[in-house]
Amino acid sequence: MNWSRKSLDELEAFYWETIAPAMDRDGMDPTRDVPTYAWLTERGWSGIAYALREKHGLTPREFFVEVVGLGDDDADEGYDWGVDDDRTVEAFESYLDMLESRRGLADSTLPTRRTHLARFARIYRDRYGSADLLSRLDDRDAEPDEIDRCLAVLDEFDAELATDGTKLKYLQTVRSFYEYLVDFRRARYNPVENAAKQFRWEQGQPDNRTMTADQVGDVYAVAADLEDRLLVLGLAGWGLRPNELASLRASQLVLTGDDPHIEFEERKNGPGTVALLYGVDAVAARIDALAADDDWNGALFPSSRAASGHIARETVNRRFKRLADEAGVTVDGEVPTAKLCRRFWYTAYQEAVDEMLAQLEGVAADQGSKSAGVVMSNYLSEERRRSFRRQAMRETLAGVFESADEPATVETQMPQ
Repeated sequence: MNWSRKSLDELEAFYWETIAPAMDRDGMDPTRDVPTYAWLTERGWSGIAYALREKHGLTPREFFVEVVGLGDDDADEGYDWGVDDDRTVEAFESYLDMLESRRGLADSTLPTRRTHLARFARIYRDRYGSADLLSRLDDRDAEPDEIDRCLAVLDEFDAELATDGTKLKYLQTVRSFYEYLVDFRRARYNPVENAAKQFRWEQGQPDNRTMTADQVGDVYAVAADLEDRLLVLGLAGWGLRPNELASLRASQLVLTGDDPHIEFEERKNGPGTVALLYGVDAVAARIDALAADDDWNGALFPSSRAASGHIARETVNRRFKRLADEAGVTVDGEVPTAKLCRRFWYTAYQEAVDEMLAQLEGVAADQGSKSAGVVMSNYLSEERRRSFRRQAMRETLAGVFESADEPATVETQMPQ
């Protein structure tokens, strides 16, 4: 099953159609009990955790509680909005109470709305230093600027959410919230009233565009210096989001040992790591070059003009589009954006894993197992499964990036 291509609606439907009956057979209450990762793994559904985390920005528990609606009936009372602006939180809760009491909105849909609003507020806070969504809504003079601020938050949705359908649902929730504020005279205007006109989001027409391996290789090939090549590697070879790559620091990188990786203390889903399956020597060379400057601040993409000390997400997007344009690469007639690199990474990873499973079919047949997936789940440790998956992806990435350079091994290839 290709988990990464499923929307939240499809994953929720899979829960009720497939997971819930299995829980019932195991003596659990599928309307309240949250299945554990171990239980899901035992039944071959561990892939849902990866898809939720990387494609939808949710942990499995967040999905089961906030989207499916499982957990204690009193769980809503203790919901952690993740922002510290009391007026905004009160407005969110008042809006949701209205939906439940006056419009009769189904209880199962409230957690989804809550997730949408919380994510909007958190991104707003991260960009502007405060989650205060209300103060500027009383000032008509602030309206143009506030519209721009909200559109910038929606730009983050556009870059990070998987499909047009999901993006539209988030926008519909946020727009409805602001409409509520206007209707009840808590705001003089709705800053996202016409936001849909600014994006090419089409309901029922998911944007599944991605780049091919050849196209990524072509973009990489036109990168003239190590900085630009590292930019392409970070986006397409490591699967980083543009903002993560822009702010990457040398202190986050663990380049020695058998498991080179990037450490994130604060990522969209909390702390975590990203494996460096390719390009270790390239990033090491970049660090060596930057370290020659005594004033270097530790950022892999430093900027003396920015208060943050590093380039902005928009700069990453602009540089990537420039490289793609120079390479003559288009996707559906348009120059690709940086977010298509992340989609490429997921597609390539899934294809690499599928190819690896195909190679295990012979083992499955010899063991009398139903499929290679059963062999992976039942006969290999998690560490061994991870090793197989990473090696498959490592070989895929080598084929992409080494095709743009002279042949070299995965570990020794370094952009010139």
